[in-house]
Amino acid sequence: MTTDRTMFYGKQDVFAYRTYMKPLKGIRQIPESSFAGNENIVFGLNLSVRVGGAEFLSSFTEGDNSKVVATDSMKNFIQRHLASYEGATIEGFVEYVSRAFLEKYPHFESVQMIGEEVPFESVPAYTDGGLKYSNLVFKHSRNETSQALVELVRKGTYIEVKNQYSSVLDLQLMKVKGNSFAGYVHDEYTTLPEDTNRPLFIYLNLHWQYEDGADPSGTEPLQYAAAEQVKDIAASVFHEKTTPSIQSLIYHIGCRVLERFPQLKNITFESQNRTWETVVGDIPGTEGKVYTEPRPPYGFQEFTVTKEDAAREKEKLKSSGEKV
Repeated sequence: MTTDRTMFYGKQDVFAYRTYMKPLKGIRQIPESSFAGNENIVFGLNLSVRVGGAEFLSSFTEGDNSKVVATDSMKNFIQRHLASYEGATIEGFVEYVSRAFLEKYPHFESVQMIGEEVPFESVPAYTDGGLKYSNLVFKHSRNETSQALVELVRKGTYIEVKNQYSSVLDLQLMKVKGNSFAGYVHDEYTTLPEDTNRPLFIYLNLHWQYEDGADPSGTEPLQYAAAEQVKDIAASVFHEKTTPSIQSLIYHIGCRVLERFPQLKNITFESQNRTWETVVGDIPGTEGKVYTEPRPPYGFQEFTVTKEDAAREKEKLKSSGEKV
């Protein structure tokens, strides 16, 4: 892989499903979430891989395919390695198969792989005289998904992790009241009225990184931060806090995540404001209102919360006497 040009190729939309994979158990329990693990009866992923190396240059400049591993072979490699994977997490699998690529093909200098969950949820079934969750039938969920990225590079005889993050994608949260937006700059361009008690509908992508590159695999379950727990923290903080802005909300969510999981290095947010527009603002005899979808464009925020932020927030709470 050269340093003065972009040069990768790969395969995307590689779907792989495995039944009865190793369960995820023994994770750290936190007060904001009842999630205690996953049976992994159905484990589904949509994966993409891109590989780099200086020896691929001639395939672009000369049409020489002698070093090119067909992307169809890459697809087969990924899918078949899901059968030999002995772990329980998306993060663990993408690192396992990326490392296997570098071990199999010595002219690969780097591998970046992204695995996005294809989620399935157990459905209720009438069993043994009662309604219970089935361990046989699962529905394909259209809700938020988990994702993991890993980038491995070859350093002489060693393989090292260059980049890694875990994510929750497309988390959509609506809070009906207890949100405000006021005190912002007012000038000749301002048409937005201040609102001290608005509904707030947000879209969130959350990405977190670990201090120790071994922790994302889930090999040591107590050092693993499950995506289900991270999104439960986001919902819990949204419920607890009076929200003066989306910026403030994501900051406090991030501090809480890093407080609960000190093994993490940081957490980055991509947020969008999708708050509904009011159609009927006063319905007699009720505090309800009628809304419709907002018109584009949409406001957005991007922000990384660090361990230093979380430590400062913890000290502030201690000084104020609030519960940490």
